Amino acid sequence: MDFNVKRLAADAGTLFSRAVQFTEEKLGQAEKTELDAHLENLLCRAECTKQNTERIMKQTEVLLQPNPNVRIEEFLYEKLEKKVPTRMNNHEVLGQSMIESGSEFGPGTAYGNALIKCGETEKQIGGAEREFIQSSAINFLTPFRNFLEGDFKTILKERKLLQVKRLDLDAAKTRLKKARVPDARAVAEQDLRMTQSEFDRQAEITRLLLEGVSSTHAHHLRCLTDFVEAQTTYYAQSYQYMVDLQKQLGSFPSTFSSNNNQSSSSSGGASISVPTIPLSASMLSPSPGLGLSGFSELRISSGSRKARVLYDYDAAGSSELSLLADEVIMVSSVPGMDSDWLMGERGTQKGKVPITYLELLN
Repeated sequence: MDFNVKRLAADAGTLFSRAVQFTEEKLGQAEKTELDAHLENLLCRAECTKQNTERIMKQTEVLLQPNPNVRIEEFLYEKLEKKVPTRMNNHEVLGQSMIESGSEFGPGTAYGNALIKCGETEKQIGGAEREFIQSSAINFLTPFRNFLEGDFKTILKERKLLQVKRLDLDAAKTRLKKARVPDARAVAEQDLRMTQSEFDRQAEITRLLLEGVSSTHAHHLRCLTDFVEAQTTYYAQSYQYMVDLQKQLGSFPSTFSSNNNQSSSSSGGASISVPTIPLSASMLSPSPGLGLSGFSELRISSGSRKARVLYDYDAAGSSELSLLADEVIMVSSVPGMDSDWLMGERGTQKGKVPITYLELLN
């Protein structure tokens, strides 16, 4: 019982001396032991790493899930250690809507079929996005979060303990200065040696932990590489899906389908052949002299040029020439022909071809 009382009294005395030392330092009435420059630099770097890790994490989470309400919901599920309910992402929702609309218009119609194909592609992109988010969460966000919730918390704990040991050391120095009686000075000197030893030991522990931040940077660099690779895979998959979709849409017949044809025949008008403009027509960036300006030069010169076919094309009538993607044909301009068309020639076959399906070659 007496031992416990003495221990409590000693602890209370230690806390009191720390509080006095801290207060006097703030008031400029007591000296403060400064940490060495190397340790201060390590502390600054650790704090900088923590702040930037938090910032990168926050913005990555915004990228992966732009909806703040959904982010909060997922955070709560994570804290409650419950599985986040599966929900369709925006691409999948759009894809499902397109497929349902295409089914209503009829898969046999050009528009309905195109909607279904677009919807299937959007769902493929949604699946690729889901894989990208999952990969980024595991290989990028999780290591960053582990550093903040694990290693850095340990650093904070040891740094606080170092601060306590420093206060004890400076309080011991103050007591030694104030000691006048030889016995009191002897006790103060012994106390100072003990607190100095504890401070040095804690400073070494803290230094070793802080130097470990370098390995954290190396680990985060590997995680960053994984993140970039996941992004590259996602965008490459999405691009390939869209290229395949363009080819599918480009292979549709150029005439209006079902309902449009019926309305044209019922009105008694002549059947009109309209070229299907592929999605990439407005997105292509041809080389100088081989784009639309090349077609203009071809019309002016009235010569002929080789052209590569970009998409399949089914002729709408005997005056047109059917095309296969990637084949090479000869094209020339005919006076009086619509500017959207050229005369195509493949061996003995001739017919009109839409320029949006062609790429002029040197």
